[in-house]
Amino acid sequence: MNRLVIIEDQTAIREMLVELLALDKAYQLVGQYGEGQEALQMCLELKPDLVILDAKLPGMNGVELLRRLKRKLPALKVLVFSGHENPVVVREMLEAGARGFVEKTAGFMEFKKGLATIAQGGTYFGPAIADVLRTVVANPESSSSPDFLTEREREILKLVAEGNSTKEIAAKLEISAKTVDNHRTNLMRKLNIHDVASLTRHAFESGLLDDKGRA
Repeated sequence: MNRLVIIEDQTAIREMLVELLALDKAYQLVGQYGEGQEALQMCLELKPDLVILDAKLPGMNGVELLRRLKRKLPALKVLVFSGHENPVVVREMLEAGARGFVEKTAGFMEFKKGLATIAQGGTYFGPAIADVLRTVVANPESSSSPDFLTEREREILKLVAEGNSTKEIAAKLEISAKTVDNHRTNLMRKLNIHDVASLTRHAFESGLLDDKGRA
């Protein structure tokens, strides 16, 4: 029997997962958490076989949590179950050590199939995630994370996402408006993003911006 931990900040979804998996004798639920820092501490104590992980969590985002868990528990099998299908999120979760990724829109049958596959040592991707992965392979720039941007580009991305105008960004960074425009053009090219709304979403999903800082 696989010892399982659920890490999901939405209470209703977490409780539904608990009820669903309570009926399956292949799993023993040993913990359920809605916050990243607590989940990390308890997983290191409990040492589960499997973790169901959301990508966006309060306290510590899912990518960072997964990185820390895998450093301490390298054999841990993780299935990401998330509404975030951004190529950056998908790629970073897989690079951090996730064995599979199922989108929440896929439904519980898809989820259970993915979890069973992960538990048996395989890898599994929901249909929407498989499409995202094909996009990443075909266009690697679409999955570029902030780590591929310069420090100045990251600063400008964050300020744009916070709703600052070109003039305001120039004043805060003490550079010219033309320089701001040049940096913004470069980061949009690198990220394959062409509008402010998408930049804001990218900054948020990549962890540069939290809920309070989101424009």
